[in-house]
Amino acid sequence: MPDYDVLCIGNAIVDIIAQCDEAFLETNGIIKGAMNLIDTRRAELLYSRMGPAIEASGGSAGNTAAGVASFGGRAAFFGKVSNDPLGEIYTHDIQAQGVAFDTKPLQGQPPTARSMIFVTPDGERSMNTYLGACVELGPEDVEADKASGAAVTYFEGYLWDPPRAKEAIRQTARLAHAAGREVSMTLSDSFCVDRYRDEFLDLMRSGTVDIVFANSHEIKSLYQ
Repeated sequence: MPDYDVLCIGNAIVDIIAQCDEAFLETNGIIKGAMNLIDTRRAELLYSRMGPAIEASGGSAGNTAAGVASFGGRAAFFGKVSNDPLGEIYTHDIQAQGVAFDTKPLQGQPPTARSMIFVTPDGERSMNTYLGACVELGPEDVEADKASGAAVTYFEGYLWDPPRAKEAIRQTARLAHAAGREVSMTLSDSFCVDRYRDEFLDLMRSGTVDIVFANSHEIKSLYQ
């Protein structure tokens, strides 16, 4: 019997959510309703200008692991945070949900990933995401017992951006298949598919991935 129902691999991101008005978005050059990737300098600037905020751990795969655990499933997670306050928040939150999360935190820079989300009075969210420590996930973070002990491994397509994360995913897939387990992925979004169409198709054709989660836009992009 598997030790875990699902092992999730993805970006460990803390959402920092604050209310703002339309003028704040305009003044700070924030595109309303969009998700923008930002660098360290931009992240520090926006954070310094935020009003009172709440923090909640997020990320596609992390949310999936938390969801599985909330329904009574046994979930594990691989994701990289830094040894800083936001990293401590993320670790506490996901473990409190009952998810097995033991990835060694990064010492020093870059800091834990965060998405600064500004919510206007109409309820629209404008996201500004800094990936930070996420991009440091590598093959040394793969825990063999979890990789071979989960019935299904699930990873997010967004994680295909950092080169070392690709190595971690391939290593996990080899361990999972050697133990007779299945490997799944989400295509994440159509822009992600546009960047890695050939590589994603190769993952499927080679048998590295057994199950694919996608919406209609992502599937159309994959096979266009």
